[in-house]
Amino acid sequence: MPRTFRRVVTGQNAEGRSIFVIDAEASKTFSRRAGATHVTDFWQTGQTPADNSGNADATVGPYSLPPPKNGSVFRMLEIPPDTERVAALRGSATAFTAQDAAYKRDFQNARHPGFHKTASTDYVIVLSGEIYALVDEGETLLRAGDVFIQRGTSHAWSNRGSEPAILAVVLLDADPV
Repeated sequence: MPRTFRRVVTGQNAEGRSIFVIDAEASKTFSRRAGATHVTDFWQTGQTPADNSGNADATVGPYSLPPPKNGSVFRMLEIPPDTERVAALRGSATAFTAQDAAYKRDFQNARHPGFHKTASTDYVIVLSGEIYALVDEGETLLRAGDVFIQRGTSHAWSNRGSEPAILAVVLLDADPV
């Protein structure tokens, strides 16, 4: 069962005083299928600078891998061990979507079926576990506390351990490379 995360969000009341507008389990989650990466979105913005007016939940709507155009998304990834995940990703190729094609998903990649590329700058912090960051010409092991900056390149995540890896990720819209 994927992990759940509490989300606390501030806003303003009618008098302009700060209040808590959300204090609950994050509700926008996505898993392509059992055994695949589980995604929890906490917040997103649709522009830069961000519009902090209003108190509505900004994570409504369907899941999208990249952030909104000119915007950002903050999410948590729970990446299961490859012993579970690789088969789930390869099985996803039968449900290949237009979004998968647009973001250059490569479920049949010989090195790992998780390769993909988005037009974004991603700030990734490993919170727990270990994960290999794969790029076209190399790989590196990341451990809890390590930070990975992904700059619109083709990449994949490979969890060769026995426990899920938990990653906090902020994606910012960027021009394609």
